[in-house]
Amino acid sequence: MQKIAFIGLGNMGAPMALNLLKNGYALTVFDLSAAAVKTLADAGAQAAASAGEAVSGAAVVISMLPASRHVEGLYLGEQGILPHIADGTLIIDCSTIAAQTSQKVAHAAAARGLAMLDAPVSGGTGGAQAGTLTFIVGGDLAALERARPLLATMGKNIFHAGAHGAGQTAKICNNMLLGILMAGTAEALALGVASGLDPKVLSDIMSKSSGRNWALEVYNPYPGVMDNVPASRGYTGGFGVDLMHKDLGLAAEAALAANAATPLGELARNLYGVHSKAGAGGKDFSSILQLLSKHSE
Repeated sequence: MQKIAFIGLGNMGAPMALNLLKNGYALTVFDLSAAAVKTLADAGAQAAASAGEAVSGAAVVISMLPASRHVEGLYLGEQGILPHIADGTLIIDCSTIAAQTSQKVAHAAAARGLAMLDAPVSGGTGGAQAGTLTFIVGGDLAALERARPLLATMGKNIFHAGAHGAGQTAKICNNMLLGILMAGTAEALALGVASGLDPKVLSDIMSKSSGRNWALEVYNPYPGVMDNVPASRGYTGGFGVDLMHKDLGLAAEAALAANAATPLGELARNLYGVHSKAGAGGKDFSSILQLLSKHSE
C-alpha cells in the first residue's frame, strides 16, 4: 500500500491521521510534540524524527498546521521539505491559511512537477474523530480525484471550490460566519440567563425558532446544556480562541484585498482579540460566552 506522510498532529491532525490508520493506510508521522507522535506510533504509525524523514518515499504528503508561516516554513523554509519530496507525490495541505500562501506553495510545488491541493476542513474536533469532516478543496480536479479516496476516509463531504487558494477563501468565509454566529449565540444566551432564564430551555426555544444555528444546536457555548462539547468540559479540547482570532484576521485581510465590507467579521475579530488578551487564547472559541457574561466556569 502507498505510504502516506502526515505532518501536524494537533487536535485536528491526530484524529484525522488515526482515521487513515483505521482504514488500513500505511502512515509515517511527524510533529514537534513527541507525545503526539507517540500516540500515533502506539496506534500503528511509523514515527519520523523530522518532517524530511517523514516524506522520504511517500506517495502522498498531508499537512495540518496552525498558520501560514508554519506551512510556508515547512515546504519552502531553510529546512523546507519540498526539495525532498519524490516526483509524482501528491501534496494535500489541510491547514487553514491565507489563500496567497497556498498559491505560493502550490506554484513552487508545480515548478517541481508536483500536484498540490489546499484542502482546509470544517467540522471541528468531533468531525475529525468521527471521520465526518467537510473538505473544501482548491486545486486541479485531476489532483482532487487522486486525493478523493483518502479524503473520504476522514470526511463525508468533499467540495471543489476552484483553483489553488479557492479552498482557503471558502474556508475563511465559513469561519468568519462561524465566529459571528458563536459570538451572537453566546450573547443571546448570556442575556437570557442574566434575565432569569434557564440556558437549556432558552437553547431549546431558539433551536426551534428563527435564531437556530450550528453553534446553538451542535456546539452550544453554555456549560451543561449539551454533552460532549468543549463548554461542558471547561472549554478544553476544541478549536482555540487564538485560532479563531487568526482565521478572522485572515478574513479581514481577504476583505481588504477584495475591497469587501465585513463589519460583523471585524467586530467578531475584535471580541476574540480581547478574549485572547484576557488569557483565554488556549480555550475553545465557544468560551467567548465568558467574555459576554458573568459566567466564569
